[in-house]
Amino acid sequence: MDPAVTRTHPRPLIAIPARFAATTSALRHAAEVNARALVEAVWRAGGEPVSIHPADPAAAGVAGRLARFDGVLLPGGGDLAPHRYGATDTHDSVYDVDDLQDAFDLEVARRTLDLGLPLLAICRGLQAVNVALGGSLEQDMGGPDREHRHLVHPVTIQRGTLLARATGAEKTDASCYHHQRVDRVGVGLTVTARAADGTVEGLEAPGHPGWFTAVQWHPEDTADRDPAQQGLFDALVDAAHDSG
Repeated sequence: MDPAVTRTHPRPLIAIPARFAATTSALRHAAEVNARALVEAVWRAGGEPVSIHPADPAAAGVAGRLARFDGVLLPGGGDLAPHRYGATDTHDSVYDVDDLQDAFDLEVARRTLDLGLPLLAICRGLQAVNVALGGSLEQDMGGPDREHRHLVHPVTIQRGTLLARATGAEKTDASCYHHQRVDRVGVGLTVTARAADGTVEGLEAPGHPGWFTAVQWHPEDTADRDPAQQGLFDALVDAAHDSG
């Protein structure tokens, strides 16, 4: 049953930064988009998903924009520019870098944590939080089979974490679509999940106020049929309701 059916309160507003799309056939122009599977997972959880425009943070205060929402979902997307975490060279596999998107997502990560708003960060979102808090990324994981791209693989989750409580699992099958991973962990963050090869698959920030968890995989890919993955969106919306 849709969780919203059993509630008398309005759906909590969940802000989701939009992604830039160069072409969209139905709209005839460049667009700002979010994945339908992501939006539907938030809706199933009882939330009201709201795409927000990635405006220049210097021109439009991000904290004030976020303050009207009950929670934030920082989604996947292209790569962060390597200079954002101090790299002087760029690997030739880095793709879809957009300076405005980077600036906005990094500021959303910082301000959401500062405000104590519930935050779920997914794939690029996890990387953005890590970089926003002083961490770095491995630009290309390499490997003969690109072990974390276009496949589902098992992930081990640390007991007692928000991630473990949200998924109700100590192991889960993660739908992965990434060629980068956390290198240096950001200040105040702890690792909550790893793949068999040691790749960081989850992060949390115990010292920050509010509910926050981040995953390197895409739970929206299988959330419609995997309760553990849908549980992440349910936990975000529950936390957003409680904070409202």
